[in-house]
Amino acid sequence: MTGVWRRRLDWIAVHSLGLALGLMFALPVLFVILTAVMSDSQAFTAQLWPREWHWENFVEVFDKAPLLKYLVNSLTYALLATAGMLLSSIPAAYALAKLRWRGRNAVFLLVVGAMMLPPQVVAVPLYDTWSSLGLTGTLVPLIVPYFLFDAFSIFLLRQFFLTIPQSYVDAARVDGCTEFQTLTRIVVPMAKPGIAATALFCFLYTWNDYFGPLLYTGEKPDQWTLSLALSSFKGMHHVQWNLTMAVTLLIMVPAVVLFVLAQRSFVKGITFTGVKG
Repeated sequence: MTGVWRRRLDWIAVHSLGLALGLMFALPVLFVILTAVMSDSQAFTAQLWPREWHWENFVEVFDKAPLLKYLVNSLTYALLATAGMLLSSIPAAYALAKLRWRGRNAVFLLVVGAMMLPPQVVAVPLYDTWSSLGLTGTLVPLIVPYFLFDAFSIFLLRQFFLTIPQSYVDAARVDGCTEFQTLTRIVVPMAKPGIAATALFCFLYTWNDYFGPLLYTGEKPDQWTLSLALSSFKGMHHVQWNLTMAVTLLIMVPAVVLFVLAQRSFVKGITFTGVKG
């Protein structure tokens, strides 16, 4: 009997903590949803439940700002940056994980050091470089760097590639595969969870990025992304919190849907990237 009660108490303790944490994270989202369907006069008052449900708020926000244009800009930035990150980071991570060459450890330390460098430190010289090329005011300075180098993605993919047994790589080489064929036919198919997790990290970061678009496209509203447009929208319509929350909810939906669809690969990729250092 004691064992039964102990198991029940353990179950209650574990699930109570989970429910409490779930409620803590769900309440802000619920607040955004409820405020988004309130009237302008009720938003941000003591009444937290809508007296009337104004679903037309989600249509009205498109009349207040060109959100479809901002959506296209955000998707262009996020998708191209993620594609560029994969094209540049997968070969680099493979070289650091599966190839033996002089200076490999030193290069890996440089990658780790680049992760520790705040982006604000290099913002001014990078801005001067892009300005001299006449590319400020566009999304190009935000996208091109991902085709060249992304330290966090290289580190994450390297950690996952290390979990792939070296015997598979050696067997492919014995069969006459080149390094490119080994990468594309052996390593990449086996590393799909890690690649999916890294791609999701990159997509979510660029989708929510505010500093980069503000720095390079702040003076060109037609190049704004949704994150930058949301801040401006809140400034233009600061008394209309119901519309601001409606825009916030619309921006959250693609990221949430993407995470739900890729949840299994994401969790599996994060699990395996920490197995071997």
